Amino acid sequence: MFLLRLLPVFWALSVRADFFHFDSISNVSTYYFNYIYCNIWEGECQPNQDDATQQVPARDLWPGFPQDYIRMLNEWYCSLGQCCESGDCRITNNITGLARDLQQKLHGQHLAQAVVLKAVQGFIENPDSNKPLTLSFHGWSGTGKNFVARIVADNLYRDGVKSECVRLFIAPFHFPHVRLVDVYKGQLREAIRDMVLRCPQTLFIFDEAEKLHPGLIDAIKPYMDHYDNVDGVNYRRAIFLFLSNIGGAAINEVALDFWHSGQNREDIGMEDLEHRLRADAMEAQGGFSQSQLLSGHLIDFFVPFLPLEYRHVKRCARDAYLARGIQPIEATLDEVAKAMLYVPKEEKLFSAQGCKSIPQRINFFLP
Repeated sequence: MFLLRLLPVFWALSVRADFFHFDSISNVSTYYFNYIYCNIWEGECQPNQDDATQQVPARDLWPGFPQDYIRMLNEWYCSLGQCCESGDCRITNNITGLARDLQQKLHGQHLAQAVVLKAVQGFIENPDSNKPLTLSFHGWSGTGKNFVARIVADNLYRDGVKSECVRLFIAPFHFPHVRLVDVYKGQLREAIRDMVLRCPQTLFIFDEAEKLHPGLIDAIKPYMDHYDNVDGVNYRRAIFLFLSNIGGAAINEVALDFWHSGQNREDIGMEDLEHRLRADAMEAQGGFSQSQLLSGHLIDFFVPFLPLEYRHVKRCARDAYLARGIQPIEATLDEVAKAMLYVPKEEKLFSAQGCKSIPQRINFFLP
């Protein structure tokens, strides 16, 4: 019934086009008709690259047009979930939620909590950034790198990592063969360009980045640089996250030194680690050391993820139980934490697997 009420609106759009700004009204009419055809009647259609960023037109484009018609059209469009204050319903940029999730869900990573929040918040709140935001996450497996990437996606985008504004690349999975590097370069460039055209603020995650071929990194280097545009496209609102195990040994060494000297791990600062991570990245085997990503100083922050201790593993176990709707007792959490392997051999201070296998391990402790 509501669509029937809209028929006079579309009729009026076509009849009165000569009296108003024809281009604006024609574009709007086409936009709404296309939306009905593609999404309501499920017609076969190819999305135009501009559709993803096209917004409901402002009223100042409709001088003299009956306001009742405009109100009815916008109410209908917004009722379909395609209209919101941000202008793009796919992008939420919930900085408050990001801060809360980093504080409550991420354990033992005070540096990552602070750096990621400040970097992302600063980037989001500065629409005139001179380059995309590029962060490089470093640390042992299971310390939370993928977890933080997911938290960022969940709070910046309505659909989280499933959003059409988010793209995950896993180096050995998506780019397994060295002989096909030239093919991968073209595919990667095309994927990044297509994503940015579809979504004004995009998130690219490169997992196991140390296994990327240097040619691949150099291929996407222009998209992370200080350029107004590349191939006529503006990439300055993109976010790049590189996740790797590079520097894990250096991070653990610093954490162990602090423990031996009786200092709290929370006293470890970025000044204790960031320069070491940069040096390790420059010397590591793989794409980082041989690419222009480091020599061009395009990584904004090297984010260290510290090795997790017994107390952090217990917190991870608690979260895993609560996620299943189970309120665990301390004795059970201790059993789960004790079942993990700890290193170094003498101190047995750090979980060798971090919290990576905790959700699976609690199955053995369920009644």
